[in-house]
Amino acid sequence: MSWRIIVISRSAKLDYKLDYLVVRQQEITRIHLSEISVLMIESTAVSLTAALMNELTKRKIKVIFCDEKRNPSSELISYYGSHDTSAKVKKQMEWTTEMKSMVWTEIVTEKIRKQMEFLKHLGREEFQLLEEYLDEIELGDVTNREGHAAKVYFNVLFGMKFTRTADNPFNAALNYGYSLLLSACNREITANGYITQLGLFHDNMFNQFNFGSDLMEPFRILVDEEVYLMKPEKFEHDEKMRMVNVLNREVVIDGKRNYLNYAIKIYCKSVFDAMNEQDISLIRFYRNEL
Repeated sequence: MSWRIIVISRSAKLDYKLDYLVVRQQEITRIHLSEISVLMIESTAVSLTAALMNELTKRKIKVIFCDEKRNPSSELISYYGSHDTSAKVKKQMEWTTEMKSMVWTEIVTEKIRKQMEFLKHLGREEFQLLEEYLDEIELGDVTNREGHAAKVYFNVLFGMKFTRTADNPFNAALNYGYSLLLSACNREITANGYITQLGLFHDNMFNQFNFGSDLMEPFRILVDEEVYLMKPEKFEHDEKMRMVNVLNREVVIDGKRNYLNYAIKIYCKSVFDAMNEQDISLIRFYRNEL
C-alpha cells in the first residue's frame, strides 16, 4: 500500500530509474515508487523527465504542481485510469437523477454531522442548530441545510466577521487543504475508470472536477480542524506542510484504523459501488476521533 507524501520544495531534477524516483539535488535521494501516494512539486525550479511522468501516471500516483506562490495549481491525471474505463464511463452516464440525489443526501448529511460533532467537541452550544438542520434535510438537500450549517459553523470557528471570500491566512490555509482533498478524490475517480467532470450534485460547466467536489465534502472537517488549531498569522512553507500532513492522519473506516489517504480510497470506492448497485447502505464513511 502506497502511503508516503513526497514534497519537493526546492530546486531539483527528478527522474526515473529501476522503479525508483530519483531526486537530484546537492545529494541524490531515491524513493521506491511503490511507497509513494502523492508527489507534490512545490517549487517551479523543478524539472521532471517524461519517463518519470509516464511511470507516475501508470502507477496512479497523484502528482500536484504548485505555482510561483507555492499554491496548488494543477495535477497530473491519466486519460485511462482503468482497463475498463469505457464501461465505467457508460455506467456513470446512466446513473439516475434519483440515485444521485440519494447519495448526495447521504454525503451532505455526513458533512453536517461531522461539523456538528466538532462544535460539540469544542463545547459550543451552536452544535444544537446543526443538529436541527440534520433533522430538516430533505432529499437532495433542496432547502440548502448545508449552506445554513456552513454559515453557523464557520462563524463559530473563525468569528462572526469571517467570510470565505476574504483574503487572509485562514482562507489561504483552508483553500490549500481543500485542494489537497479534491486532488486525492480526483485520483480515486480516475483510478477507478470514471471521469471527474460528471458530478452527483456539483454541475458547473467550468469545473472539470465536479465529481471530486462532491466526494470530498465529508473530509473538509479535517482541514477545518487543523486550521482552527493552527490559527495561522501567515501562510508560508511551515503552515503548508502542516496542511499536507493532514493526509497522513489516521481515521477509522470500516472498523479499522487507516491513513486518511487510504480511507479516501475506501470511501470513494464505496460511493461508486453504491451508485452502481443502487444501494446507499454500501457507502462507508470514516470516523474522526477528536
